[in-house]
Amino acid sequence: MQESGQRAGFQSVFVSASDGLRLHARDYGERFWETTPVICLPGLARTGADFHELAVRLSTDARGPRRVVACDMRGRGRSEYDEKPARYDVAIEAQDVLSVMAATGIVKAVFVGASRGGLQTMVLAAMRPTVIAGGVLVDIGPVIEGKGLARIKGYVGKLPSVSNITEATALLKRLGAAQFPAWSDAQWRRMAERSFRQAPTGLLSDYDPALAHTLSAIDLEAPLPTLWPFFEALSHAPLLVIRGGNSDILSAGTLAEMARRHPRCETIMAEGEGHVPDVGAPLLASRIAGFIEKLDARPTASVRAR
Repeated sequence: MQESGQRAGFQSVFVSASDGLRLHARDYGERFWETTPVICLPGLARTGADFHELAVRLSTDARGPRRVVACDMRGRGRSEYDEKPARYDVAIEAQDVLSVMAATGIVKAVFVGASRGGLQTMVLAAMRPTVIAGGVLVDIGPVIEGKGLARIKGYVGKLPSVSNITEATALLKRLGAAQFPAWSDAQWRRMAERSFRQAPTGLLSDYDPALAHTLSAIDLEAPLPTLWPFFEALSHAPLLVIRGGNSDILSAGTLAEMARRHPRCETIMAEGEGHVPDVGAPLLASRIAGFIEKLDARPTASVRAR
C-alpha cells in the first residue's frame, strides 16, 4: 500500500546483504549530485515509506537538491523476511546499511534515524565512523524509557488484520491519539497506508511478525542498559536530535544530557507529537533540511573516496 516507482519521485533498488538476504531501498534524486547524500533509517516496525515527504523535499530542493536513500530494513516492507528471527539485530542491520551504501555508491552520508534507525546510526558510528557526515536522531537516544518500550512490546507483531484502509486508520488512531493530539486525519490515513500490506485475508502489518522476538527477551523489571558509548561515537559529526513532546521513549532529561555531552548537538522539541514525530510534516521537514544544508559547508560533510 505504498507509493511506487518514478512517478512518486524514487526508484526501487534491491541489494544483497552480506548473508544473501534481499534488501529494498527507495532511491530519490541523482547519483552524482555534489551535495551530501542522506540515508534514512526507519523504526522497528516501520519502512522507508515514512520518509517520503522528507525525501521529496530534500531531493527537489531548488537551492541544493540531494540524493536520499530510504531503507526497508530486513523483515520490513519490500525487504526479504529473515527465517532466523535472532538476526533481527541492530548490529546486523547496521551491516545491512553498509551493504546498501556499497551497492548504491555512497561513501559518506547524513543519517536520519528514527527510533531503532537512530540506534543503527549509533552502532554505525562505532563500527565505521568515517561514513557519517552528520546525524538526525528522531525520538531516540542512549537511554530508552521502559514505559515506552513496554507499550511497543504490547503491539508489535500483535495487530489484527483489518478489512480496509478506513478500519486501519481507525485502529492506529485509537492506539496513538493520546500521543499525537496534533495529527490531522490526513496524517493518520497516511500512516495507515504505510503500515499495512494487502493479503488474501485483508490488510496485514507490513513487517515480519517475528520482529516481536527482538523485544521478547527484554526484562522490563530490570534496569535497561544505557548506550552512551555508542552515542559518544557520534561526537565527530554534527547532530540534530528531535524529541516528540509526548514521547515515552526519549525523556526530556536524556535529551538535555545528549546536548550537554555532544560538542555540536542541536535539539528540537516537537510539541503535540509522541514516538515518533512525523518528519514529513512541513515545519519539521524544513528544520531537518536546514540542518543538513549547513553541513555541506563543513569540511566534515564532504563526500570523497577513501
